[in-house]
Amino acid sequence: MKKSINKYDPLHISLPLWIISGAGIFFLIIPILLLVVMSFGSAEIIEFPPSKISLDQYRKFFSNPAWQSSLVNSLIIAFTTAVISTIIGLMASFGLVWGRFKGKSFINSFILTPMIVPIIVMGLAYYISLVKLNLIGTRIGLIIAYIPLTLPFTVLPISAMIRGFDRSLEYASLNLGASPFQTFMKIILPIIRPGVITGAIFAFMIAFDEVVIALFICGSDTVTLPKKMWDVIRYEIEPMLPAISTLLLLLAIALLVLIEFLQNRLTNKIKK
Repeated sequence: MKKSINKYDPLHISLPLWIISGAGIFFLIIPILLLVVMSFGSAEIIEFPPSKISLDQYRKFFSNPAWQSSLVNSLIIAFTTAVISTIIGLMASFGLVWGRFKGKSFINSFILTPMIVPIIVMGLAYYISLVKLNLIGTRIGLIIAYIPLTLPFTVLPISAMIRGFDRSLEYASLNLGASPFQTFMKIILPIIRPGVITGAIFAFMIAFDEVVIALFICGSDTVTLPKKMWDVIRYEIEPMLPAISTLLLLLAIALLVLIEFLQNRLTNKIKK
């Protein structure tokens, strides 16, 4: 008789391991949940539990000109950074995946360098460079500093999609009389679009949340939302902070859901 072979089930783990894993997840999530609960307070100080449940802190945030100005700055800077970084990342990805030239590995490693270089080192380097160009305290200065920081996060997902692209589709399009531009817009781009959008979302979130470089570059005129939150934490206790943090959390969750939707859509297309 043949002995039955038990397949390994990654979910079939012992009860103590489940308890330890659950406790670890709970330990990581509970501070965020407490922050969400505190965001519904109405007092002039941060309190837990809230003495009264209300949306006062959210109303104050959306009606405060200083906070709204910082939010607008963050949205404009993050969106512009995401667009430019995605375009550069798209062109770089084609060269790194399909190109055949010396030094390709070095260029690829150089593009990914911001992922391992300490962020405070990058902030100081950009400050020294941008102060000579009189770009400290400007949106352009922040965008210039954020593009190299976000570029690896656009190159990685786009390169992954290009590696999985069947180039016979490109050759067939060209042989049928389509121009290289038409082939790119109608054949290549629709297939790699999920990777492009994923990279753009990551670039947007990184630029939107970045605070270390902003401490060096913002100045007093162009203040981003994370920089504004940092200043408030340093100098005063603002009860709006839990509400603002909750809004940022919801934004991050929404973007992650969008990324998951795009990945599932791509998987379904491949199966068909």
